[in-house]
Amino acid sequence: MRGRTKAARAPTERSEPDIPTDVDLHVETQGKGRPALLIHSDATTGRSGWRKQIALSERWRLTFPDRPGYGASPSTRRVDFEHEAAVFEPLLESGSHLVGHSYGGIVALYLAAAAPQRILSLTVIEPPAFGLTEAPEAAKLRAAFQELWADGPREPFEFFRLFASLVGERPWPRPPLPPAMEAGVRALMGERAVWEARPDLDALAQAPFPVLVVSGGHAPGFETVCDAIASRTNAQRAVIRGAQHSVPRVGQPFNDLLEQFWLDSEKTTHKTEKR
Repeated sequence: MRGRTKAARAPTERSEPDIPTDVDLHVETQGKGRPALLIHSDATTGRSGWRKQIALSERWRLTFPDRPGYGASPSTRRVDFEHEAAVFEPLLESGSHLVGHSYGGIVALYLAAAAPQRILSLTVIEPPAFGLTEAPEAAKLRAAFQELWADGPREPFEFFRLFASLVGERPWPRPPLPPAMEAGVRALMGERAVWEARPDLDALAQAPFPVLVVSGGHAPGFETVCDAIASRTNAQRAVIRGAQHSVPRVGQPFNDLLEQFWLDSEKTTHKTEKR
């Protein structure tokens, strides 16, 4: 099912008038069963970012919105992880599994801390929250990101080429970028800096749901950040190689891991409810 969902306006402590919190999102839902909300990474869309996970809709009801500024959702003057968490909160049904990749992983961390009572499990894949640790590997990658945002090219193709080399994505082979992708890269270029993210990991450590942190085994900086998040939230930790930063594109190995985690989470929840 495809369509638009108007997210309810949600107040945040960090209110900026040029960042919408009442957004007519483009949202797609597919499948039947327990709900799962999947939040995509930068420079992609809900469907394209999770295309290898569509097979899970045979047993789960997947919802994958286009983030503000991406795909068919309205443009925004600034992408911001805190505001996106507020925008997505109305889409989070009670008893949902929540999954976020990259910048979408940062959004998912904020959303899970804000609405823990609705969540059965949280999975984040390489969230670039480089401010959460001062480990040398993370600090080095953070500095490279800061240099790109401060002094990098303003032409979208060249910016994305350098960005892709940092995160382990495949760059677009030659200019120009497709119009939809160029719009996504422009949103990426103006987003709130990932090293500013400080999700409430203590709250997540105390939350009633399990957490899974996944990385691609390709960059020490990402591995260190994922290790730090897992340690501070008492999370399960997994590494799936083969697609670098784009772990969901591995397909079946990632799907098997995710589905087993969802099933185990539901068993744990049911046992807790019976006590």
